[in-house]
Amino acid sequence: MNLHCKPSALRGNVEIPGSKSHTIRAVAIAAAASGESRIREPLESNDTQAAIDAYTALGAAFEKEQGLWRVTGTGGVFQPPEDTIDVRNSGTTLRIALGSCALIESGGATLTGDEQIQRRPAGPLAASLTDLGATVESLSGSGCAPFRVKGTLTGGETSIEAVTSQYVTSLLMCTPLAIGDSVIKVPLLNEQPYVGITLDWLKRQGIRVEYDNDYSEFRVPGRQSYTPVDRRIPGDFSSATFFLAAGALAGNDVTSLGLDMNDTQGDKAVVDYLRAMGAEVEIAEAGVSVRVGTLEGCELDLNATPDALPMMAVAACFARGDTRLVNVPQARLKETDRIAVMAEELAKMGADIEERPDGLVVRPSDLKGTIVEGHGDHRVVMSLAIAATQASGETTITGAEAASVTYPGFVEALQSLGGQVELR
Repeated sequence: MNLHCKPSALRGNVEIPGSKSHTIRAVAIAAAASGESRIREPLESNDTQAAIDAYTALGAAFEKEQGLWRVTGTGGVFQPPEDTIDVRNSGTTLRIALGSCALIESGGATLTGDEQIQRRPAGPLAASLTDLGATVESLSGSGCAPFRVKGTLTGGETSIEAVTSQYVTSLLMCTPLAIGDSVIKVPLLNEQPYVGITLDWLKRQGIRVEYDNDYSEFRVPGRQSYTPVDRRIPGDFSSATFFLAAGALAGNDVTSLGLDMNDTQGDKAVVDYLRAMGAEVEIAEAGVSVRVGTLEGCELDLNATPDALPMMAVAACFARGDTRLVNVPQARLKETDRIAVMAEELAKMGADIEERPDGLVVRPSDLKGTIVEGHGDHRVVMSLAIAATQASGETTITGAEAASVTYPGFVEALQSLGGQVELR
């Protein structure tokens, strides 16, 4: 479907949905626990449904109520699935579930996903799981899905260059259930705050993990167990990024509700990015309000927050002076090469934008409505939609249904703020 957008002032309050990162971790931990878990106010999206389907195939049972998921866990004894597990477009589910499948005591599992997933690397994770006693093979030989997993984690030592934090998250979540102790050395780690989210979940579960302050080594005792989850899922700062940044643009005044600045999500740094550029930001118990200021270009290191790159590239178009988005080469390894894609699509709208190996340079630009492609990437679609509300003329975004991967209600939320947008 296409999203048709006209210039619009965005003003008012918007309720931010639950965090995808927290929801999928909650699903995996509840599935590994004994007894019944309660996941409150989870994110309902294509990615989180993929996680539910994956862990249902591994033996957990899920019951959905309004604002509540009840999960009957496996006690850490995952069952071999009858069929191939298809994670669809969820890279987080693929990587975490690879670790869970390495705990199957008898038999094995095959995991795959859509075309994008089959291009996203997970070879280093497969190698580390193999180091720790399982056998994980990329059936295409490319280091990408589909993967075949056999064997049971026995523990040991591995070293992994984590171009994505999801590799480390997967290892940290499965190794407590290994037969023996594990040592995970991490000479390279992008997106550190996402590992912080995982460690916070493990701490709440009473799981013991020792680690260096720079996350360069983790020591995980085996033979541990998970307890049932009972937790409300915090609002998603990654999804909020679009509306936080939108508030900083001309004519806008947006308050994002349901956010907790004390949460471990790294993308709350977007608030600091916007302040650094000159936006007026007010943090209250009810939400985070952003109003237009005089935006100034600056240099932003996005290594910890690669999901913020598409929207910060849009915001940079409306700043005075150059904005440099740097140290985020892993943005090329997401659903799309987001560095190349955002350079290509914003250029179609008239942006003065330059692609660099590890990011973007964006100069002040007057954007004009045109036809742009969503590339099947939810964050690209949503960023271009916000850009379109500031462009002159009408913009059409193709493949806009991709937003439902993490934010099924995005279009309605945009309309509620006054966005003249229509999906058809």
